[in-house]
Amino acid sequence: MFDQLSLLSFASGGWGQALLAGALVTVSLALACLPIGLPLGLAVALAARSRKRLPRAWATTFSTVFRGLPELLTLLIIYYGCQIAAQKILAAMGYQGEVLINTFLAAMIAFSLVFAAFSSEIWLAAFKTLPKGQLEACSALGLSKRTGFFKVVLPQLTRIALPGLSNNWLSLLKDTSLVSTISLVDLMRQTNLAVSVTKEPMFFYGVACLGYLLFSALSGRVFAFIERRCSRHLQGARA
Repeated sequence: MFDQLSLLSFASGGWGQALLAGALVTVSLALACLPIGLPLGLAVALAARSRKRLPRAWATTFSTVFRGLPELLTLLIIYYGCQIAAQKILAAMGYQGEVLINTFLAAMIAFSLVFAAFSSEIWLAAFKTLPKGQLEACSALGLSKRTGFFKVVLPQLTRIALPGLSNNWLSLLKDTSLVSTISLVDLMRQTNLAVSVTKEPMFFYGVACLGYLLFSALSGRVFAFIERRCSRHLQGARA
């Protein structure tokens, strides 16, 4: 038992530092997807509610494609597709060198698109639960549509959508393990390397399990805190 625990040391021969570095990559990748995935998902939901056919068609296509494709396939298409497209564009401009796309950037784009597609459904469901006439009431108070949406509608939408978005976040955290297929050194990649060197699969996969469970537990605490703050804010605004 103590011999196995020594494998997690930060000294020479231990895998503690490598696993910690991989865990930081995992969390960083998931967090990097939020600034793209959340607003894009909201934009898709707004487009789906549009009265114009073109935005609705775009929203339906986007949601159908990225919710229907396996996350691994989306990742591989973005990673290799961007490289091929960039190679052809640069070749047309006279550049003959090899083009390599940053693996972290490719994974961030792929998972952001998937997160946006699933979160758009959460936003749409939140829209349906809002009382009708919110924007009309804002207009009666002299607020512009933009101000009414961001000051009145969006805070309520966020509070309603938080439970669903928290589930999407947990799915995103788990999906990041797929980046090992494109050689991004995340927690899962480091775990596989440790297993191949030490021949201790159950120990290191158990450590990886604890790592992902820790991320999930901390995420649950964070979302619970945000939910309480949103509830207090809305109650204070109504008072």
